[in-house]
Amino acid sequence: MKCLLPTGIFVCFNLSRMKGFYTVGLLIVSNVFMTLAWYGHLKFKDWGWLTKAGLFLIILISWGLAFFEYCFQVPANKIGFKENGGPFSLFQLKVIQEVVTLTIFVLFARVFFSGEHLTYNHGIAALLLVGAVWFAFR
Repeated sequence: MKCLLPTGIFVCFNLSRMKGFYTVGLLIVSNVFMTLAWYGHLKFKDWGWLTKAGLFLIILISWGLAFFEYCFQVPANKIGFKENGGPFSLFQLKVIQEVVTLTIFVLFARVFFSGEHLTYNHGIAALLLVGAVWFAFR
């Protein structure tokens, strides 16, 4: 626990907890870019000048988006990893990343692909992911 004294007021925070918040926040931003890189091109047909984009151009655009994914994902894992002073083990980082990825993907699919529908088996899969998180953090 660290306590700071800015302008005469004590502000105490748990550095490890803050690293956990930073890690998850960075993973969320990273996964937005990842989802756009992996699935965004499926909507190019709706975006004027990209309608006739060839596979090579789509790959280049996806690589460009993936660059930004890595700009957030690498620091997230570096900050969050226990051996670097973070709060999470390697396996915990991976489980967090997978849950964030699937959450971002579901939101993305619901917003950009309205024809895709969630069903009860998707709900069961989500509950199993909650179980995976529980087991990973035990």
